[in-house]
Amino acid sequence: MRVYVPLTLPGLAEAYKTGELGSGPFAAHAVTPGLREWYASDDIEELEYAALGRAALASLRLLAAEPGAPRRRVVIAVDVADRAVSADGREEPGEVRVAGPVPLGKAASVHVDATDAQADVTAAAEALPAADGGDDDAQSVVDGAEDHELLWFATQEIANLVARGD
Repeated sequence: MRVYVPLTLPGLAEAYKTGELGSGPFAAHAVTPGLREWYASDDIEELEYAALGRAALASLRLLAAEPGAPRRRVVIAVDVADRAVSADGREEPGEVRVAGPVPLGKAASVHVDATDAQADVTAAAEALPAADGGDDDAQSVVDGAEDHELLWFATQEIANLVARGD
C-alpha cells in the first residue's frame, strides 16, 4: 500500500540519518474507504493526489508545532505492507497508522514545497489555530498554502534536500 508520510525538513534529515521513518506507530495518509467517500471519486490518481494533499496539511500542522523548522511542507510517499497499516479509529479522511519503523529505502518519492511557497506556508501555519476554531478568514490563509504544488523529488535527491536545509 502506498502511504504518504507528513514530515518537516528536520524530520526528513532525521529519517535520512537513521535510514528509517518512524520509531513506532506513526501517522500517514492513504487511499482508504473514508477518503474515497470524502473525495467521492473512483479515479485512483485523483485519490492518491487527495491523500498527498491530506498529508501536506498534516505536514503544515507539524510546522505549526515546530516553529524553528524551515517553512516548507514535506511528504514522503512510501510503499508498505497492507498489514502494517491501520485506519481504525482515525478521524481524518485517509488518515492511517503505520506500525513502523519503515526503511527509508522503501520510499518512492519525496514531495517538498518550493522556496517561493515559504511566505504562504508560514502564514498558513500561524493561521491554523484560528482556522480550526472556525475562522473563515484564517481558513482562507490555510487554503492559500494549498495553492502551492509540492515539488516531486526522487529519493536519490534526499541528501541534497537535507544538505540545503532551507
